[in-house]
Amino acid sequence: MSASTTPTSIAAATTSRGGTLAARQRRQGWLMVAPSVVLILGLGIFPLLYSLWLSFVRWDLQVREHPFVGLANYAAAVADPRVWSSLAVTLGLMVVGVGVEFLLGLALALVLVDELRGKRVVIPLLTLPVMMVPIVATFSWKMLWDAQYGVVNQVIGILLGHPVLIAWLAKTDTAFIAVAVTEIWQWTPFMFLILLAGLAGISPELYEAAAIDGAGWWSALRHITLPALSRVIAVAILFRAVDVFKIFDVIFGLTLGGPGTSTATISYYLYELGFKFFRLGYASSISYLVLILLSLAATLYVTRFLREERT
Repeated sequence: MSASTTPTSIAAATTSRGGTLAARQRRQGWLMVAPSVVLILGLGIFPLLYSLWLSFVRWDLQVREHPFVGLANYAAAVADPRVWSSLAVTLGLMVVGVGVEFLLGLALALVLVDELRGKRVVIPLLTLPVMMVPIVATFSWKMLWDAQYGVVNQVIGILLGHPVLIAWLAKTDTAFIAVAVTEIWQWTPFMFLILLAGLAGISPELYEAAAIDGAGWWSALRHITLPALSRVIAVAILFRAVDVFKIFDVIFGLTLGGPGTSTATISYYLYELGFKFFRLGYASSISYLVLILLSLAATLYVTRFLREERT
């Protein structure tokens, strides 16, 4: 070591090289994630901002100019009876669908949480519907709902002892039932799996203590199972409610919103406005109103749930 090379100078050089190396690694890290960031911005944020701009203009395929109209699209959306009717259909499907899915999923989870013969075979079979592509499941059910050759009418005819000819998809009341049953059939396994995972996490000692105290099945369900599953139930219902609110594929595959507009959900109405009539500005304004409505509802739901948990 030369006289001019001191421990201090060596440490400074090492720190300088380390700092340069760290800066180079940071730059390389940013360069590696840059394509993903650009892709997210391009596919996510840009369409969001562009649709927000569209909601303030009159964008119609038949008109070359796209003038700025301010809140006129939003005012027209609030006064549009089709918006309210499609929201009512969507809310009806959400209440009926999620409610039945929860009850069926909870019942299946309570049965299969215990050790049963054939459990490893039954659970994969029960989860098959949720693994199917929604539009494939929809078209499969469309054949089942067929008035002349559908299995549904044949099974009902066997049970009643005489032929049955119900045009499920051609009548207002039965079309809603067909859509709801199709949705329930496919997504009940989702609710079942979440609730089964929650049940598996409950300590068996709680049930043993309740049995010693003389509690029956119903008391254990009310005072142990449901309180222990409260968070899981809240999350599962929130996920499914938001998902049902966006329902489109079942409507498109089964009824196309008919008969008339009796099964047209808000998502299907937006599809008609934007991609059949090309009223993109008006469709964008409705979509933002729906987004605001869903955000407020989800926030109130989560806030109330957290308040109940604290108390």
